[in-house]
Formats: sequence, structure tokens, C-alpha cells
Amino acid sequence: MRAKLTYALTAAVLVVYFVLVGSRGVLLIETGTPLTVTFGVAVLILPVIGLWFLWKNTQFVRRANALAAELDAEGGLPVDELRRTPSGRIDRDSADEVFTRRKAETEAAPDDWRTWFRLAVAYHDARDTPRARKAMQRAIALHDGKQPETA
Repeated sequence: MRAKLTYALTAAVLVVYFVLVGSRGVLLIETGTPLTVTFGVAVLILPVIGLWFLWKNTQFVRRANALAAELDAEGGLPVDELRRTPSGRIDRDSADEVFTRRKAETEAAPDDWRTWFRLAVAYHDARDTPRARKAMQRAIALHDGKQPETA
């Protein structure tokens, strides 16, 4: 729940920022000189890109959460079996052990979105965020019946 609140707060702050930046772009365009119009258009592009990125990221998070809920209903969510340091951080060797098992499961069933979901969690636990995201994107694509891109 805390992660959802943090995400919502961050998204709201970004939207406010995009509105403020966009209003400055409009003011520059309204000035009417060629230079300010050019800068105004350039400034308006930034919020558009930011909103697109925020929208795509929100879609990704919603789809990943839907897969997690479905997997939980099936009783297939990965169990947290990781050892932790006294400070609460995940022990790297423990994460590597779990990752090795999850990778083997995924190689044995490469067309099952569930194995890719669990592999994404293992990548995340091993602090490999880019690969975790790619694995989750593959799980989403397989779940939706789309042919995932090959890496």
C-alpha cells in the first residue's frame, strides 16, 4: 500500500510540474517573437514526453499488479525465502540461489507467463531492475497472448 501511495504522490507532483512547465511554454508562445515561439514549442514538448512516459509506466504497473493478483489467486506467487542481513537487506548469495532456480524454471517453460513473472521478481530481488522490467514485459505479453519480442 505504501508503494502505491508513493507512486500516486509522485505522479501527482509530476502532473503539477508538467502543467507549470506547459503554462510557461504557452506564455512564451504568446509573446509572439520567433525566438520565444521556438522556445515555447520546445518547452511544450517536455510535458508531452513526460506525460507519455508517466502513462506508459502506469499501464505497466497496472498490468504487472493484475498479473500478481491473478497469480496470487492461483496460489503461484513466489514465496519470500530470501535470507536478509541484520539491516533487512536481501542477502546477495540468497538472491542468486533463488534466481538460478527461477531461471531454470523459465528455461523449462519459456511460454508460461507465470515463470517469467517469477523470474522478474528474482531479477528485482537481485537488484537487476532493467532485466526485471524486461522479464515482466515478457510475462505481460505472454499473458495477453501476444508474441513477445526476443532479446
